[in-house]
Amino acid sequence: MTTNSRRALVSVSDKAGLVTFVQGLVALGFEIVSTGGTARTLGEAGMNVTDVSKYTGFPEMMDGRVKTLHPKVHGGLLGRPEDAKVMEEHGIRPFELVVCNLYPFEQTIARADCTVEQAIENIDIGGPSMIRSAAKNHAYVGVVTSPDQYNRVLEELRKGLLSSEFRRELAAAAFEMTARYDRAIADYMAKILGSPRENVNFPPTLRLEFKCKQTLRYGENPHQQGALYVEDSPDVASVAASEQLHGKELSYNNLLDLDAALRLVREFSDPAAVVIKHNNPCGGGIGDTIFEAWERAYAGDPVSAFGSVLAFNCPVDLAVAEHLCDPERFIEAIIAPGFEPAAIEALTTRPKWKANVRLLRCAGMHTAQQAFMDMRRISGGMLAQTSDTAPELEGDWKLVTTRAPTDFEMLDLRFAWAVVKHVKSNAIVFAKDRMLYGVGAGQMSRVDSVEIAASKCRGRCTNPVVAGDAFFPFRDGVDKAIAAGATAFIQPGGSRNDADAIAACNEAGAAMLFTGRRHFRH
Repeated sequence: MTTNSRRALVSVSDKAGLVTFVQGLVALGFEIVSTGGTARTLGEAGMNVTDVSKYTGFPEMMDGRVKTLHPKVHGGLLGRPEDAKVMEEHGIRPFELVVCNLYPFEQTIARADCTVEQAIENIDIGGPSMIRSAAKNHAYVGVVTSPDQYNRVLEELRKGLLSSEFRRELAAAAFEMTARYDRAIADYMAKILGSPRENVNFPPTLRLEFKCKQTLRYGENPHQQGALYVEDSPDVASVAASEQLHGKELSYNNLLDLDAALRLVREFSDPAAVVIKHNNPCGGGIGDTIFEAWERAYAGDPVSAFGSVLAFNCPVDLAVAEHLCDPERFIEAIIAPGFEPAAIEALTTRPKWKANVRLLRCAGMHTAQQAFMDMRRISGGMLAQTSDTAPELEGDWKLVTTRAPTDFEMLDLRFAWAVVKHVKSNAIVFAKDRMLYGVGAGQMSRVDSVEIAASKCRGRCTNPVVAGDAFFPFRDGVDKAIAAGATAFIQPGGSRNDADAIAACNEAGAAMLFTGRRHFRH
């Protein structure tokens, strides 16, 4: 409230940057009142610190559980000019600044070996109370809750008092932090209590917390606004955790396509490349080398590949980059676990789109697939489901035709089944030699998807295999695929007309596998 006796109350769990910051406060004439481990850290750095127990006249107790819950602390935080008389009567001195962050509750419960007792002990009580008191009284008190704020606070204090606008900004950040902290505790308690339906995947109340990483030029269309929000600790094998190495700002549609590309390419352990347009694969291939995989991916549908997004599961080398730099090609964005320096040089200096192409490095691409809650907004609500990331168990697949697939057909069926999972329903994939030749995506009729995929193959591929994301409701789709040269099929099965589809294959000498698992992607 006044600069005549500047006092700061400092009590932090995260001590990053603390000593330098408090040294700056001392240089500005602040008296430092502190607690426990914070006081020890500052004392070891050679600073004079008043222990909060000396100020309150009341010792810390209960293993530090009670130390700042005292009228002389909260009176000093909540006091206003009109409270000066009562403050003087009770020996309460005002604080100009509070520097406080909280016990690491979220980090504690993230540990695999965390016990309930450890989690409970890491619920901070005094810290949130001090922060809320100071934030409520931000007209007179500045509340600093993150090391990220230290430099700016010192810059502003060197000019004099913190401005009312800045104090309000700090207060808003403080309330945001305590709200999130309480939410994490409530979510943890709900989790350890369990759901009445014994399904911990879906809590009774769903609250989401994401931070705005960047605003976008626009959304799906120029008349829509857009932004990217990310989790606090996103999966390392995600677009959100990837590093942009080059290119102009990512767009809303770029991010959707990059996410689709990354999810698909992670299905493969051998060198693989995929080409994505409008969230669907139009090219994909596996090879002995990343260049061979890329050649197969691009050859699948060169026309659709113009203006596409690419993903590789191996570092992009110069040979691939040289091929990408062909004047006839245009690439929006590329995501890979890495790029050879010569490849970056080629991609960013040679083609017409050199300044614009987005290059993203996803260093954690090869980590195990993580399950997550998959959510989609609808008007007035949210749909939630477990992610379609469970491993495929070939032991559950069933041969339902007279003829079994050959070894070569099996390789292609595995490839096609991995791809069709990432195609919009109704989804049909034609593949040969571990290369995508035709895709039918998002059609209202499965037979239409077959016809579209077959048309892409016509004249370019003989004897492909076919994958469907769901069962064939009638034999017409199977018949049309066989007429286009298909020799083997993989699909979930489960239609009341399965016998007709099987009969169509047996009549043509084709093989068919049932997986027992559907992969609709709406």
